[in-house]
Amino acid sequence: MISPTQISEGRGSQNSASFRETPLQIIHIIGNFMRIWSVYSMYRFLSQTGASVVLFIFSCLIPSSVIFLALQKPWKGRPLTNAQVVPSIINGGITALYFILWGKGLKSCGPVRAILAEYSGAVLGVLSALLYGWKGHIWKKVGGLIAMLTSFYFLSLGWATATSSPFYILLKEYILDTENRTERVLGMKEMAIPIFAGILSALRRVIARRVSLKNQLKRRLHAITTASATCFLFPVAMWDMIIGTSSEGSRQLPFSTWAYLSTILFGIILIFYVDSIAEERLHMVFSSPRHLMVAGGCIIVMEIVYKMDFSLPGFLICSIILGFGIFEATSLDRNRKGSQTPDLSNEILGDQIQMHSLPT
Repeated sequence: MISPTQISEGRGSQNSASFRETPLQIIHIIGNFMRIWSVYSMYRFLSQTGASVVLFIFSCLIPSSVIFLALQKPWKGRPLTNAQVVPSIINGGITALYFILWGKGLKSCGPVRAILAEYSGAVLGVLSALLYGWKGHIWKKVGGLIAMLTSFYFLSLGWATATSSPFYILLKEYILDTENRTERVLGMKEMAIPIFAGILSALRRVIARRVSLKNQLKRRLHAITTASATCFLFPVAMWDMIIGTSSEGSRQLPFSTWAYLSTILFGIILIFYVDSIAEERLHMVFSSPRHLMVAGGCIIVMEIVYKMDFSLPGFLICSIILGFGIFEATSLDRNRKGSQTPDLSNEILGDQIQMHSLPT
């Protein structure tokens, strides 16, 4: 029988753990806010100048890969095996494709749709149920998948924009004061680009976690992955420059100070370390309702600051449906969760608590 002393000691340890996690939670919120700020600055630059998405991403990956290599020094320490280096290089190709698709989705769909579509990687939870035969979870995960698709469909209809929201009449006065009213109604065909980019993003995190079982090793291999992504993007960027697409934008590209620096520092480098800390210490993975809640709050602030075509009620409805879909698509058996300790290094596609994605 548990004594009152043991109960009070357990409560005290929980309170102290929560107190220690508070600074990390603040760091996580600030890091995600800065990353989303860089996304909005990147979107404004691309939409106003017509710069090439590939050239912009490539020019940001070059210094980012140099900084990662300088910080992590993967050539030092314990030698890396081919079983670790080769998958990391292949993961660089997936990362390069992700950046291209996500950048094009950002330019065509806007920041709200592009950021929320990154959470489509939770569909890997449905795939894991099908692969491992978790019959008790299949219908939950399929229901979560339907909820996610419903949210993306509402986003494609413009529910998160004031001009296309069902709450248009209630927001008519706000619409007159908005600066940007250029976001248009899209179809699921246009939304498919950032959605597929989100799935690729989750896939590269799964591969990175399977290759690196230790945190320090993960950072060293991530430096290799970023450098590999830069190499994969090089011929694409050169071809884009040769054929002359957006030649005027490419000449302005090196002088895009804030959009360029914020994407490098906050959108690529800082967010990797911030999300790694959140995953290791707070057990908060990227494709999770908690992470979506943080991103949603940051999006609301940036939409108001940038005076975008924004509908708060429509955005909240889409975010709640998406969060519910993510929760169901990544759900675990509650009894098994309570009786077993999750082994973070041995899950392949993973679940909500078992870290099904690696933030990058």
